[in-house]
Amino acid sequence: MDMSRSARRPRLEDVAERVGMSPASVSMVLSNAPGPSAATRERVLEAAAELGYRPDRTASLLARRRTHLVGVLMELGSAFHAELAADLHEAAEGRGYDVVLSAVTRTRDERRAIETLVDFRCEALVLLGPVAPAAQLADLGRQLPVVVIGRRVTANGVDVVRSADADGVGQVVDHLATLGHRAIAYVDGGRGPIAADRRRGYRTAMRRHGLGGHLQVIGGDHTEAAGTRAAQALLEAGRPLPTAVVAFNDHCALGLLDAFSRAGVGVPADVSVVGYDDSSLSRLAHVNLTTVSQDARRQAEHALAAAVERLDHGRSAAGEVVLAPHLVVRGTTGPPAPGAVAGARAGRA
Repeated sequence: MDMSRSARRPRLEDVAERVGMSPASVSMVLSNAPGPSAATRERVLEAAAELGYRPDRTASLLARRRTHLVGVLMELGSAFHAELAADLHEAAEGRGYDVVLSAVTRTRDERRAIETLVDFRCEALVLLGPVAPAAQLADLGRQLPVVVIGRRVTANGVDVVRSADADGVGQVVDHLATLGHRAIAYVDGGRGPIAADRRRGYRTAMRRHGLGGHLQVIGGDHTEAAGTRAAQALLEAGRPLPTAVVAFNDHCALGLLDAFSRAGVGVPADVSVVGYDDSSLSRLAHVNLTTVSQDARRQAEHALAAAVERLDHGRSAAGEVVLAPHLVVRGTTGPPAPGAVAGARAGRA
């Protein structure tokens, strides 16, 4: 028997260890908060009874004090998320709050990252591009103020701040078509509502310019490796390259640029390349990437304002702010080469 445990009063952490859950999740059950299933509630209550757990009234009173902490969920390795996090820090400090960061990594999923923020007693959450279903976000929004940045989502009690992604990609296609490009390919961002909006923007703009027969969507994701694979697939396809390639984001575009450079394909002399996000990577002198700006600073300011309105002023109705993106033209786009084939066969669209 663990004598140190038997000699002291059972704690919330002891119940959490017994049932294999986080202290935050156990606390939700014991406070009768919405979210946990009936089976989960039964397990927790049974463990609490077995251990003789009683809520600490003093701790409960302390828990009611304001922490003025805003939790931010981000993806480790995303340059755009890093910029958003920095802007959120600045916006929070201006309103008397501080920020706690929790990252999604290869070994740490979104659920665990959010639990960590709750464990830190954050008063509100700002989630950068979450992938959780709308129903789960709505459950979370019933527990504390939640603001989602970057994603279209309909969930009761959840505020949204996002860029009009379909329009942003549409501006890219408009730019390329005006330069004279017709064979414009798109490297997709994979599953999820953000990827779906950008994919839709590409298809809609191509058809608007009468280029529906040139639709070419190449499977990918949000990583540099996806851009490298897409470039290799185009190079090995045995047919002329498209004269322009639009990437889901700047990381993906970097993979395209690297693979084309290694293969001796000039950018923009042979192929124009465009990214999305206007991240710090795109502004590097040796990259100089044409991309789409989502205005990270304004997104951060709107997100913090929404959270603070709920915390300090009791606003209950959720809202959505949609910001207009804008194209940033740099050195990776130009007219197609004279005599370039304008009709690479359509791929998966």
